[in-house]
Amino acid sequence: MTARRPSVLNAGEHALLVETGSLDASHRLHALLLADRPDGVEDVVPGPRTVLVVAPGVDRSRLSARLAALLEAAATTRPPAGADGVVEIPVTYDGDDLAAVAELTGLSVDEVVARHTGSDLVVGWLGFAPGFAYLVGLDPALHVPRLDVPRTSLPPGSVAVAGPYSAIYPSASPGGWRLLGRTDTRVWDAAADPPALLPPGTRVRFRA
Repeated sequence: MTARRPSVLNAGEHALLVETGSLDASHRLHALLLADRPDGVEDVVPGPRTVLVVAPGVDRSRLSARLAALLEAAATTRPPAGADGVVEIPVTYDGDDLAAVAELTGLSVDEVVARHTGSDLVVGWLGFAPGFAYLVGLDPALHVPRLDVPRTSLPPGSVAVAGPYSAIYPSASPGGWRLLGRTDTRVWDAAADPPALLPPGTRVRFRA
């Protein structure tokens, strides 16, 4: 099957959707747009293989051409600046699902912690809730399914895993991911600029 070429599509009345083809390309295009935001662009939202560009009232054909050129340039740019540093997140590993994750993976609790802290993860994109960062690069040994029945409420700072991702719940919310521990690090502050501590492309390392 031939891979689909990157493209720029209309997304509703006020946005364009750039199909980048990969998470890395999304991060690079996102960084370029933030560094030199085109006139009229109000928001830029990267995803796993797309970047949504919200720009009410702009000339769509002109913006589409600009985005296509930036996407081509993104193929040869360096990774986003945020990827050069590492944000360390201290975690108390006492989560309600820690023992269950150990059982599901065939590891000891100490091995689960060692694997969760043993490598850098990268913020792929934000979703689900403001500041909720999907962290990619989780050790394959820790890939476990979501809970069959989600919890109705989790406290902010809950550190969890589900499938190939890890995350930190930025605020109290329902959640079906498996809890490994908790952190006091605040990853979302609506009054801060920027409000998200972990924007896409940021490298993250958990520390016990």
